[in-house]
Amino acid sequence: MLELTAVDAGYGTFQALFGIALEVRHGEAVAVIGPNGAGKTTLMRVISGLIRPTHRIVELGIAHVPENRRLFPRMTVEDNLRMGGYSPSSRPKFQTRLAFVYDLFPRLLERRRQFAGTLSGGEQQMCAIGRALMSEPKLLLLDEPSAGLAPLIVQQVFALAERIRMSGLTVLIVEQNVRQVLHVVDRAYLIEAGSIRASGAAAELLAGETIQQAYLGI
Repeated sequence: MLELTAVDAGYGTFQALFGIALEVRHGEAVAVIGPNGAGKTTLMRVISGLIRPTHRIVELGIAHVPENRRLFPRMTVEDNLRMGGYSPSSRPKFQTRLAFVYDLFPRLLERRRQFAGTLSGGEQQMCAIGRALMSEPKLLLLDEPSAGLAPLIVQQVFALAERIRMSGLTVLIVEQNVRQVLHVVDRAYLIEAGSIRASGAAAELLAGETIQQAYLGI
């Protein structure tokens, strides 16, 4: 579904990524984990094209849920969802996709006339994910979906991620909450200082010394 080979990227003269290589297979959920400033968000921006024009990336079937959700707070939930279905290939399927999103997240149907800025953190994350799903993506990118949320809401967000994964959609998740994300993905990559330091099956990484000592405090 996705393959990156020897990717370097940055901003101006600052280089954030060094020779990144990773792959995401059809139907998988894959995580990219690591500390703040490691280059995780830059990696997502490279994939979704935010460092270059994005519209052609969306047409290829990649949808990006950015860190901190980036909703339009003074627009209704349904209008925010509508913004995700504006690409030429998505417009004819708008009603079908809207029904799909409301079926996946019934709370959004209940809140469809409510301003997005008045939703709870978990509901805003549902709305941001729903907006991305409106384009009927083949690959969904989730950038720090639990960032800034209370512990109880974090549990809800990872339940959402598990639900999306079980629907068969291919997912790439960037996340600092290492223990939780490794329980909902198939494989993961550890990125530090812009380079891949380790990779493997989620269960193996969770049990390995590198992750346990550096990120789980074991």
